[in-house]
Amino acid sequence: MDPAIPTDRDLRLDLFRGLALWLIYLDHIPSNIVAWITIRNYGFSDATEIFIFISGFTAAFVYGRAMRDYGFVVSSARILKRAWQIYVAHIFLFVIYMGQIAYVARGFQNPLYAEEMNILEFLQQPDIILIQALMLKFKPVNMDVLPLYIVLMATFPPVLWLLLRNGTLALALSVLLYVLAWQFGWNLPAYPGGGWFFNPFAWQLLFVFGAWCALGGAARLHGLVHSRITLAVAVAYLLFAFCITLTWHIPGLAPYVPRWLAEHIYPIDKTNLDVLRFAHFLALATVTLYFVPRDWAPLTSPWLRPAILCGQHSLEIFCLGVFLAFAAHFVKVEVSPGIPMQIAVSVLGILIMIAVAWMLSWYKNATGRKAVARSG
Repeated sequence: MDPAIPTDRDLRLDLFRGLALWLIYLDHIPSNIVAWITIRNYGFSDATEIFIFISGFTAAFVYGRAMRDYGFVVSSARILKRAWQIYVAHIFLFVIYMGQIAYVARGFQNPLYAEEMNILEFLQQPDIILIQALMLKFKPVNMDVLPLYIVLMATFPPVLWLLLRNGTLALALSVLLYVLAWQFGWNLPAYPGGGWFFNPFAWQLLFVFGAWCALGGAARLHGLVHSRITLAVAVAYLLFAFCITLTWHIPGLAPYVPRWLAEHIYPIDKTNLDVLRFAHFLALATVTLYFVPRDWAPLTSPWLRPAILCGQHSLEIFCLGVFLAFAAHFVKVEVSPGIPMQIAVSVLGILIMIAVAWMLSWYKNATGRKAVARSG
């Protein structure tokens, strides 16, 4: 039996993707006191897991019906077109980002900007670095997510085809690839050395799991997720993760972590999507689904509309957030590093993201209405 593909948009996805974009922006600002509100300070996972999972879920939601109705070739072309759009956005972002940092570093005679953002080699040999960037091997600070997204989307057509025919097998193969990546140290090469900060062989598991949930997996897990026992286990794990992360911020508490436990859980590897990070995301998702149902009334309130709008224009808002994060860092360094300035640039950046998302939504609605009028 073919899996059921949802026909209506779940506003929870837009809401939490929008919130994830805000959290990523705050985390990208160095030495930012406002970043203490983000989830990375209170558990093993952070906003990246939310973004990748929802990206997989929405990819299956958008392209699953197309593959069923129009076949593999047409739907694959649509998916690859989207991957190309993300690639073009990444290259455009790269060029402007490099120019932004280089201009500031030279204009204010502060080479530390280039070192902090990992573009020193670009300034020394721009021809080589540009080619490496086009091949997604060279990535400055804060620009690791989009290359991962590009690879995941570019390889999604066969994954989606298998998910529609045998979701259990597709998820099992994804788990197998994840295990093999850990076992044999598989990763894509980066420049000038090492591997990708977000290893696609590992992070594909979260993306595929999101797609699997969209294509019937969530319905299968409904009883388990809404069980009080599952909720209790999830809350217990979140409390455990909170206690462990507390020892990172308060060194005096570190001795209270048993040596045997520390040997088993450390290092908690972000590059390869550590199991503890994946489990922490699952625990967060379980608690969220338990208390935030699909028909949750606040989803239609004006108070959550800004985050939902940002989530509906995630690619544009993510790119904007990268620019704003460096601009906020620049203002903190050149004007004032104090707490009032940290709060100001954090709030102003999110307000700009909301304003741009609103304008994009307005333009989309306006041009959509005009197209309908012309066709009528």
